[in-house]
Amino acid sequence: MSESADILLRRIEAIDTAAAANRLRAESYQRMAEGLKDVVGTATSADGVVTVVAGSDGAVKSITFGQAVRAADPAVLSTTTVRTIALARADAARRQAEVVRAALGDTTLLDRVLAEDRRLFGDEPPQDVQAATPSAPRPPRRPAPVEEDDQDTAYRSRPAW
Repeated sequence: MSESADILLRRIEAIDTAAAANRLRAESYQRMAEGLKDVVGTATSADGVVTVVAGSDGAVKSITFGQAVRAADPAVLSTTTVRTIALARADAARRQAEVVRAALGDTTLLDRVLAEDRRLFGDEPPQDVQAATPSAPRPPRRPAPVEEDDQDTAYRSRPAW
């Protein structure tokens, strides 16, 4: 076999190897996509009164209240429900991260996302329920007006109200 034919044969083998690796990656991504859409997160409040199931998109699929809900203070129940929803969403995000980790291996970005979830949704509930539940509704906040610069008037931002 000539040297040119040998070089051509090695190139064809390299292309075949790369194509096989790409097929395996595509199959892995397909499995990952299927796994991500099936993820649900679940959280139950510390007192067991509220259980929330959140979907992979963060949407609340169900909220279940235990028997003790009848004796619960409405302000405490409200705060507990909101916190439990957040915990269920965080659980769904962590489960999605695990699906990604299983498909792609460890990544720095994935580790940062999980660390931020732990920081935001740690296991400590709010300490002061009354401070977390305002007694009077507050008026909506409007953004401060934007001062225009005479040199840059081509871009103007309008408030969304």
